[in-house]
Amino acid sequence: MSKQIIATDKAPAAIGTYSQAVRAGNTVYISGQIGLDPATMTMVEGFEAQTERVFDNLKAVAEAAGGSLSDAVKLTIYLTDLGNFAKVNEVMARYFAQPYPARAAVGIKELPKGGVVEADAILVID
Repeated sequence: MSKQIIATDKAPAAIGTYSQAVRAGNTVYISGQIGLDPATMTMVEGFEAQTERVFDNLKAVAEAAGGSLSDAVKLTIYLTDLGNFAKVNEVMARYFAQPYPARAAVGIKELPKGGVVEADAILVID
């Protein structure tokens, strides 16, 4: 099976040795997105704003792959403070409808660029 690299200027450029996403067959693996504004490559301020930006970035990459967030089957969310778990759920509800994708939320020590939330996704596009 061949793989296709997905890239869009509507999400932040990779800041390391990775691609924004890789499509293999009808499965798309989206790399972790943090709260970087793709136009300025600077971190947005505040937890809610970063979380919204994370989901906006995931959405942009999903669309570049020919899909949408409704194609997500799995999300992993990384939080530097698990006290923000309820706020992530609140923001996520603005981007996803039932049935929701499978999800894990993981508490971690720190994220690149001083971020407080990161998420990656797996999509299946028919």
